Amino acid sequence: MIRQAGEHALLVETGSLEVSHRLDALLRASRPPGVAEIVPGPETVLVSAPGADLSRLRPLLSRLLDTARVPVAEALAPGTTVTVPVVYDGADLDGVAALTGLSTAEVVERHTGRELVAGWLGFAPGFAYLTGLDPALHVPRLTTPRTSVPAGAVAIAGPYSAVYPSASPGGWRLLGRSPLTVWDVSADPPALLTPGTRVRFEAIAAP
Repeated sequence: MIRQAGEHALLVETGSLEVSHRLDALLRASRPPGVAEIVPGPETVLVSAPGADLSRLRPLLSRLLDTARVPVAEALAPGTTVTVPVVYDGADLDGVAALTGLSTAEVVERHTGRELVAGWLGFAPGFAYLTGLDPALHVPRLTTPRTSVPAGAVAIAGPYSAVYPSASPGGWRLLGRSPLTVWDVSADPPALLTPGTRVRFEAIAAP
């Protein structure tokens, strides 16, 4: 289903993250005239097009959605893999170990042992929700969020992991810190971890 979202945007309901990623890739590969912004979500893609006739854009989006629902279109999805180096000395590492019944070494092993995928961006510019976290590490957010989490903090909450792109309040549990810059306003695109990007965490020693 495609819904109007304000005066200049359409919200495409995709039904799954995989279809959102494929539709996002199709739109970016051949951006329709007038489309200014494409924002994929877990089960939607928001298409902002202040320079387009939405009555003409709607059938085009409908056709692209049909294409995106065909798994063969997976080849169009972003395929970049980013390795994120992490010093695993986070303030919540011991707490996560206690919650999961694992040792701290096992927590690190499970966090680095899977390839995750950037599902969508939200919360703050460049903040990528990384999907595919080992189920053994699914722990709740902190009861009381921190007033400040430093940029580069690597954290988990529920079924997701993330790298904080900038200093901000946050309630996710901190496993460690990364020297990697994931948000740079001078870069194109400014977010390193765009939707569909594959992510692997790698343990490194403290400098």
